[in-house]
Formats: sequence, C-alpha cells, structure tokens
Amino acid sequence: MKQSRYAVYDQPYQLNIVGLRSSQTLANRFDDELHVFFRTDGKRWEQHIFKITTDPGTYWLKNPSSPQGTAILARGQYRNAYQIGLHQGKYKALVQRAPVTVIRDYDRNATLDFFNGNQATGYFGINIHRARQSGTTKIIDKYSAGCQVFAGAGDFNKFLDLCEKHRSLYGNSFTYTLIDFRAVNREKLRHTAYVSVMAGLGITGLLLAGYLYPPQF
Repeated sequence: MKQSRYAVYDQPYQLNIVGLRSSQTLANRFDDELHVFFRTDGKRWEQHIFKITTDPGTYWLKNPSSPQGTAILARGQYRNAYQIGLHQGKYKALVQRAPVTVIRDYDRNATLDFFNGNQATGYFGINIHRARQSGTTKIIDKYSAGCQVFAGAGDFNKFLDLCEKHRSLYGNSFTYTLIDFRAVNREKLRHTAYVSVMAGLGITGLLLAGYLYPPQF
C-alpha cells in the first residue's frame, strides 16, 4: 500500500478497505477478496477477509445498461469516495459519493476485458453491497453491474457493523482501495524484461547502483 503511495489509516477503528482482484478473467464468480484492517483501542492490528466480486456478472457484460459497455472499476485508491447510504434505495450499503474511474467493457461477451476498453471518471453508482439478503451467493449474474459485491450476507452484515463503528468516530466518509493482481503481475513482467534489455546493453551495474531507474508503468 505505502509503496504505491496509498494512504494507510492507523487511528483506532478507522477502516482500511482494500479489494484484491484475482488473476482470473472468467466472469460470474466470487473469486476476489475484500480485506478490512484497522487498529483497535490497544493499537493492535485486526483484519477481516471477505469473499466478494470486484467485477460485473455475465448478464451485464452481455447486456450492458450503457451503450459504452459495462463498467469495471479501475484499480487505484478512491479517497473519501464512499459513505453509508441506501443501495438502489433499498438497503444500507457503502454508496459512491465522489468520482471513481471505470473501464468500459464494450464487446458484449462473457470474458472480462480490462485492457481494451475506454476509461471514464465520474458518478456511476459503483457501490459496495451484498448479493442475496441471506445465505451465500455462488453466481454473480445480475448482482453486479460493476459494483463490489459480497457473496455472503453474514459477511456483509459484519462489514457494515465495522463501518458503523468507523462512522461514529470519523464521520460518514470511507476510502476504498482496489489492487489488481493482473496489473501487478503484468508490470513485474515488463520490469523484468526492461532489466534484461539493460543487462544486454551492459548497464546493469548502473541500474543496481541506483543511477538509472526503470520506467514506472
């Protein structure tokens, strides 16, 4: 987190909410994670891990509500971009209160496309909510059109309890950070290739000495 210059909150019960997008590109699976960590009153770190999706379901990939394609939240940190509110006016969730950046998957197939779509920043209703009202949902389907969605209703209720504790101390403002393992792995490969090219040119020593720096992708 700090290596990416993302904020890490260390006040008691001030939540760090981090989505980890898996390396899978098949839609309709709850194969991502939401990590919530914070310091307690005793300054001990506590962490909770929940199964979620950070990607839209197959239904919305094939039937986008926007002509530009279905929204996929782009990786990054969205500071103070969420607040407790009503998801679609129905039940309590974290709802978008500031602009976020999405990638529009426009090819209308069942494969998630993270690299060829157009990016847009604005208010898209990219909320953090649950799937079914009770139990655990296995198939995303219509439950996400770009939102970050919990598979388990019990997990979501526990998450909301943590959010209410945060709100009582710090107000109704939450930061969400999304880390994409696909992008991280891609950058590692590009970095390795760059160093290999530099070695072939005979300037590895300069790289190691810190006089030359690889590009930031």
